[in-house]
Amino acid sequence: MTHPAEPPAIDPPRLALRGIGLRFGAVRALADVSLQVGPGEILALLGDSGCGKSTLLRAIAGLEQPETGTIHLDGTLVSEDGRGVAPEARGVGLMFQDYALFPHLTVAENVRFGLHGKSLQGKSAAEARALAHARLEQVGLADRAKSYPGTLSGGESQRVALARALAPGPRVLLLDEPFSNLDRRTRDRVRDDTLAVLRASGATTLLVTHDPEEALGFADRIALMRRGRIVQVGTGPDLYHRPATPFVAHFFGECVEIEATCRDGAVATPFGPVPAPGRAEGAALTLCLRPEAIRFDAPDAPLRAVVRARRFLGASALLTLAAEGFPAPLRLSVPADDPRREGETVGLSLDRTRCFIFASETD
Repeated sequence: MTHPAEPPAIDPPRLALRGIGLRFGAVRALADVSLQVGPGEILALLGDSGCGKSTLLRAIAGLEQPETGTIHLDGTLVSEDGRGVAPEARGVGLMFQDYALFPHLTVAENVRFGLHGKSLQGKSAAEARALAHARLEQVGLADRAKSYPGTLSGGESQRVALARALAPGPRVLLLDEPFSNLDRRTRDRVRDDTLAVLRASGATTLLVTHDPEEALGFADRIALMRRGRIVQVGTGPDLYHRPATPFVAHFFGECVEIEATCRDGAVATPFGPVPAPGRAEGAALTLCLRPEAIRFDAPDAPLRAVVRARRFLGASALLTLAAEGFPAPLRLSVPADDPRREGETVGLSLDRTRCFIFASETD
């Protein structure tokens, strides 16, 4: 399995990580992580639970100390090979999954609690109150300044936590699964509101998430992690349309895999040969097909399938197909008014521009 050796160059980077490694006993949490984030950029750290993304966030904040590697903020070294600057001296804001609001403090007092150290130097109490009020206005909660956390909705609590994290004007804002405690309807609205606030503030932001849809819709770039490593960094379209490995392809949506051998510059599939340019004769290859690469065709098309099941999903329906040459069923989404029904025989064709070909992996 290959891994990117160097992060994409950003000049000047707001945050630069190089060769970050960290173990907890025998468990390797982070392994040779390198990454750069530009000023004002929003980057998503994406991956399954336990892949190391929250640990990496805590290392940037100074709550965990990497054993190897360096971390620079605005060109200043804040961590190197087991030694680091204290968290409160890094100018980093951290927003936790549970928001961590103090129930005995008002909303305004919670936001003012986020002002500390250098952010308060030279400021009077009145100026601190004004700054907290400005942050609450920014998130649309100035009218709840005197309320207590127990009276807030989940979305309001999230916005108070965001205002508190933004209050000191951090160089980098770290968000650890900030929307996971919200129901779906609230989550979509709060996520959009949060993105608007971050764009307006110009804050450099790292968002930890396990949700590919959230990462695609929220971030300028995505760093996909697996087993403590970054496996690919790029924009959403980069990772979706040009995945570096089968793991990346599968992470962003269902894929059908075909194991094949390169013969005469192509791989054999039930749809016919698919070109494999640049691949050696006899090479073991994996062909990944997204469902949208499979098209319905005339019933007498070379590949025929039978609709085994149809499931109504509201605006769409999911068809389960038994297709010749495929040991497992194919699942294709169609509009809700699509006329195909169970038991019907259909023809299928392949959009070869939507196929991904990889060297077969043992990992």
